[in-house]
Amino acid sequence: VSKKIQAIYLWWHKPVIDQELLQSLPNLKVIANSGVGMDHLDLKLVASFGVKMANAPRAVSSSTADTGMALLLASARRLVEVRNIAISPSMEYCEADILGVKVAGATLGIIGMGSIGYKIALRAKAFEMNILYHNRTRRKVQEEQAVSATYCKKIDSLLQQADFVMVAVSLTPQTHKLIGKRELELMKPGATLINISRGAVVDQEALVAALQTGVIRAAALDVTYPEPLLRDHPLLKLKNVIITPHVGIKTDKATYMITEEAVENILAALNGLPIPNEVLPS
Repeated sequence: VSKKIQAIYLWWHKPVIDQELLQSLPNLKVIANSGVGMDHLDLKLVASFGVKMANAPRAVSSSTADTGMALLLASARRLVEVRNIAISPSMEYCEADILGVKVAGATLGIIGMGSIGYKIALRAKAFEMNILYHNRTRRKVQEEQAVSATYCKKIDSLLQQADFVMVAVSLTPQTHKLIGKRELELMKPGATLINISRGAVVDQEALVAALQTGVIRAAALDVTYPEPLLRDHPLLKLKNVIITPHVGIKTDKATYMITEEAVENILAALNGLPIPNEVLPS
């Protein structure tokens, strides 16, 4: 049936799009991705076969922002640790050992102020947080004012001031290991790193060292590299780390909306119309 296939809907990076597959589908017109990140695709390779590409940014932003805030709150109040105490046979603990940190009044630094980053800012404002952000381009003044956010032209300034650092950028050659040893050492000793972007945006070896030696307080990660981590990875053994298995977009409504958005992109491509969320190779 290879000659009949005109569109591919990618769900969770499958099927794998490589040269062999592209060569076997001579009438392929479009690849629609189930999400916003496109780092699993060789965009230039796909484009060289005359195939268009699209993602689904509208459907994922709210659910991913919810996940970011959930991780922030869970880490701040040490919910995984205290849940384990609550279900333990003895329920023995020292209150001084499970103190969390206050969220209201704390400073949140958002790295990447796209649609997801901006929705995180909206949620953080409701929690009475002070908001800083770093982005390739500055948001409009009225957008900043709507969430009471302050722009940091340099990432270093944000890292030095934030109590919580939320990473919400796309994975590109420029953002690969954006947060490394130097950046972690710029953060406050009591700060928490939250990553909802891609695992490779953070240097994991540097993060492990920072968490083990108290360079930063904690980390909350929805993404790692690889996914899943090997079962003996040191991140899995640290009490000051929360890890979830890349569930940022996984809600019932978001899944339905992603599929609708992908179908919209596919139908547009097959009918020769402008693709609503076309992604071009850089």
